[in-house]
Amino acid sequence: MKITVIGGTGLIGSQVVALLQKAGHDVVAASLSSGVDLLTGAGLDEALAGAHTVINVSNSPTFDDRSLDFFRTTVGNLLGAGERAGVRHQVALSIVGVDQVPDLDYYRAKVLQEDLLRDGPTPYSIVRATQFFEFMDAVMSWTATDGEVRLPATPLQPIASADVAAALADVAVGEPLNGTLDVAGPDALTLDEIGRITLAARGDDRPVVVDDRAGMFAAVRGDVLTPGPGARLAPTRYRDWLSASLAG
Repeated sequence: MKITVIGGTGLIGSQVVALLQKAGHDVVAASLSSGVDLLTGAGLDEALAGAHTVINVSNSPTFDDRSLDFFRTTVGNLLGAGERAGVRHQVALSIVGVDQVPDLDYYRAKVLQEDLLRDGPTPYSIVRATQFFEFMDAVMSWTATDGEVRLPATPLQPIASADVAAALADVAVGEPLNGTLDVAGPDALTLDEIGRITLAARGDDRPVVVDDRAGMFAAVRGDVLTPGPGARLAPTRYRDWLSASLAG
């Protein structure tokens, strides 16, 4: 099967490309560096020529309201190029609970991306993932000082990027879901718990203070970012991944 991965050189895309190539598929890793520009459409027709499936793991360069225009334009360009190329399956990566956090511009933009895909001309699959292990340091840095780290007690069920890539690769070679699949890690943890686990593993003695007004996740209400029934639960646990990443 020929598969084009849009955003194929990033954290998720590069792992998806490697998995699909190992499985024997003909994979095109499309990105700005390969001459594919989703915003203008340049290079898309060439990248999608002969492709059965397209996996879109591209991301907006901003997380403010400009991300709405990014996804409106890029999804339109991708669906149009896919229709011209005869693509039979469009796969997109989204976020668990994305439609439950309307106060975040970026989440509203991802909802728009999903809606455009559902209303498009091609059978589709949406893989919604929880927050990646790899982003936990960045999340803590938003509200960290020399003396403490302030985090809300937001319920999460984070996942390793490698497990997200595996789920995307599996969905891409199957029949279109024409719906959504949630994927998540095995352990439900609050964000402040994740902060304490991470700091302890790094030998950082700063306390984590629960502050439900701190950072981006202050906009989240309840457990909407945890997976629903029927989710695919990945095997990698955060503590194990953290230990391995520090050892490496």
